[in-house]
Amino acid sequence: MPAPTTTAAVLAAALCAATLTAVPAASAATGHDVPLGRRTLPAGDGWAAATTGTTGGAAADDAHVFTVRTRKELVTALNKGDATPKIIYVKGVIDGNTDDTGARLTCDDYATDGYTQPAYLAAYDPAVWGRDAEPSGPLEDARAASAARQTAQIKPKVGSNTTIAGLGNAVIKGLNLHVDKADNIIIRNIRFQDAYDCFPQWDPTDGAEGNWNSLYDNISVTGSTHVWVDHNGFDDGGYPDSAQPLYFGRPYQVHDGELDITSGSDLATVSWNRFADHDKTMLIGSTNNPAADRGKLNVTVHHNVFDTILQRAPRVRFGQVHVYDNYYDIPAGDEYVYSFGAGVESKIYAEDNFFRLGAGVDPGTIIYNWGGTALHATGTLVASGGKVRQVDILAAHNATHDPDLSGDVGWTPALHTRVDPAAVVPLTVPLLAGPGRLR
Repeated sequence: MPAPTTTAAVLAAALCAATLTAVPAASAATGHDVPLGRRTLPAGDGWAAATTGTTGGAAADDAHVFTVRTRKELVTALNKGDATPKIIYVKGVIDGNTDDTGARLTCDDYATDGYTQPAYLAAYDPAVWGRDAEPSGPLEDARAASAARQTAQIKPKVGSNTTIAGLGNAVIKGLNLHVDKADNIIIRNIRFQDAYDCFPQWDPTDGAEGNWNSLYDNISVTGSTHVWVDHNGFDDGGYPDSAQPLYFGRPYQVHDGELDITSGSDLATVSWNRFADHDKTMLIGSTNNPAADRGKLNVTVHHNVFDTILQRAPRVRFGQVHVYDNYYDIPAGDEYVYSFGAGVESKIYAEDNFFRLGAGVDPGTIIYNWGGTALHATGTLVASGGKVRQVDILAAHNATHDPDLSGDVGWTPALHTRVDPAAVVPLTVPLLAGPGRLR
């Protein structure tokens, strides 16, 4: 392992290299003279560029180019997820928890069949219900019915051949975009906030102590192909899980993932996004069932910021997932779990990522083994204690965990933009990633 050097020295040396580093690639339809909604994924930019590539709604006729400012307008433009090529520009702030008149909806507006949180807590307190079975009965049925009402309101379908792009400082909050059984989707330049679940389910059988589970991601990709998610922001807004109370001794989680890619999805590129202040962030593959997922879930994750993310950055099952030139800021604290989750038959190829670790964060915890057998990691730089050093994070993991993970994942990425040295990452990625950078 090379001797550590000061942060300033490494970053100063990288500055020269950074001047040669390309800014985020434009698009196959290139240049600022091309409207944002008609720009397409550049050739070779990750798994979403495979086979037919990803063009989203670039072929839309003028009748299918929309500018939306409200939930009602967004849902109307999506048209129940039909496959007609369409470009949807988002302007201003769209709140998923508003009705068709624009009136604000609260959790009480979704509650039905007698559901109340105090009654639910009383009925399924482990001291009353026990810990051997999931909740059932009238109050659990009422919770599920209430959740279904919220789902119908905040989880619109995104169909094939669609581009959704933000204009200026566009925000979508309290809403879960659902890319379901679709092909050829582009989502860019939007800040996604607070897909808040009013009705988390208590499961005493989930883990040793039980867990609260919520339904909604900011973006859910299920059974879909050729998806490009680029230059977006993801956070919990004013309601982070860290601010939620403990019930039954466990955190009351009201958010699920920020961007989950599951259920046999394939050929996705996740680039130049900012993920912030969240727990379970990016799940690639949701079950251990090879029938649905083996040979799929191939995803590229590059030039993203993961700021105060506790886990799943990403967690992977089955897929060949290329993770490169990402910036991870992990402050001190006991809540951090891991970044790279190696699940069943996963093949993560990680290279030239940069980690800024707070006091007490061990590089050996960056990787977590969720039943995988291999993970390739090279070129990782770690900044901690005022020093920057190259760290073999696979060796650090294997030194303290059994069984060891192999470094041979059986593939080498061929579809990708230029992989820059990790020393360049802290100079370029935080500056250029996230929404509001595209015009």
